[in-house]
Amino acid sequence: MSTVATDYTLAELCIVAAAEAFRHDGEVLATGIGVIPRLAASLAMKTFNPDLMMTDSEAFLLSEPNPIGKRPADFQQANETWMGFSRIFDNVWSGKRHAMLGPTQIDRFGQTNTSALGGTYQQPKVMMLGARGFPGNSICHANSFFVPGHNTRIFMDGECDFVSSIGYNPARLPRGRSLDDVDIRRVVTNLCVMDFGGPEHQIRLLSLHPGVTLEEVQENTAYPIAVPADVPTTPAPTDEQLAIIAGLDPHNQRAAQIADNPPGIRA
Repeated sequence: MSTVATDYTLAELCIVAAAEAFRHDGEVLATGIGVIPRLAASLAMKTFNPDLMMTDSEAFLLSEPNPIGKRPADFQQANETWMGFSRIFDNVWSGKRHAMLGPTQIDRFGQTNTSALGGTYQQPKVMMLGARGFPGNSICHANSFFVPGHNTRIFMDGECDFVSSIGYNPARLPRGRSLDDVDIRRVVTNLCVMDFGGPEHQIRLLSLHPGVTLEEVQENTAYPIAVPADVPTTPAPTDEQLAIIAGLDPHNQRAAQIADNPPGIRA
C-alpha cells in the first residue's frame, strides 16, 4: 500500500482529485481537455480504472496514456486500435464518454460558457473558443469541470452570458430532454471539490483543499453553496500517484497551471 505524500503541489492535489471523477466510469472514452484534466484521466486509467479508454487525440485508441509534452525520438505509442472521429462520435452519441474541461463561466444551474463574454453574441466584448461540440456533449454524456482560479467571474451571478452547455435549468432543456439527462460529475477548483448534488441540483461542497476555509469558497462563488454537516479535507496524493504523475508529465507542465497554493501546500 502506497503511503500518503507529505510534499506535493496544489496542481498535483487537483490532478488526484479530478481523477476521482473517472473512478466508476468503467469502459468509457475519457477526454481531458487541458493539462490537469488530461493528467487526471491518465492517472485514473493507470490506477483504479484500467478499463478507461483514451485516444492520442488524433486517430488511435491507446492501451497506455501518452505523456504530455515533447517525447524522446525513440518514443513508441501504445496503439490499441484505430479510432477516427467517426468512432468518437459513436461514443459521444451512445453516452460512452466523459469529458473534463475548463469553462470560462459556470452558473448556478451548472450551465457553462466557452463562447462569448459581455455585450451580445453578435458583438461580444470578448470572443472565445466557441461552443463547438459542447451542446451535444452536455446532452449525451457525463461532463466534469476544472477551474484553476475559483472566483465570482467564473462562478458568476445570474445566467451565463452565453449558454454553451446545458445544466439543471428546465427552461433551457431541449425538447424531449429532462433533468435526468444532465450528468455533471465533478467540479474541481484550486480551492475545493464540488458537484451539483445539493437540493434541487444546487452546487454542493464535497471537500476543501488544505488551508482553505468554507468562507473563502463562498466568497468566491456568486451563488449559495450547499454545505454538508461534515466537509472533509481533499485527500493528499500518495507517493505512488505522484510517481505516476511525474512519469506522465516529465516536463512538469502541471506547475504552470495554477498560480497560488493555499497555506500548507508546497508552492
